[in-house]
Amino acid sequence: MYYTYVLQSIKDNGLYTGFTKNLKLRFEQHNKGLVESTKDRTPVTLIYYEACLDQNDATKREKYLKTYNGRRYLAKRLKSYLTRVNPV
Repeated sequence: MYYTYVLQSIKDNGLYTGFTKNLKLRFEQHNKGLVESTKDRTPVTLIYYEACLDQNDATKREKYLKTYNGRRYLAKRLKSYLTRVNPV
């Protein structure tokens, strides 16, 4: 299994989307500052993930979630969570 995931920075509330084969290990790497793209935004919280059967599916899903429509999908899917965490 591969996982497409979304992290939220506790520092700046920004989102990061990625994919991995080992979700637990990758999450730990992000929080330890071992991932270049999030090392200045730690700590992070895992707010969403999807399981995929293979790497190709996971990368396609990651790319989709980074598009305008993908971000809208996530916002709708996580509306109650994001409203609770980030009141407007």
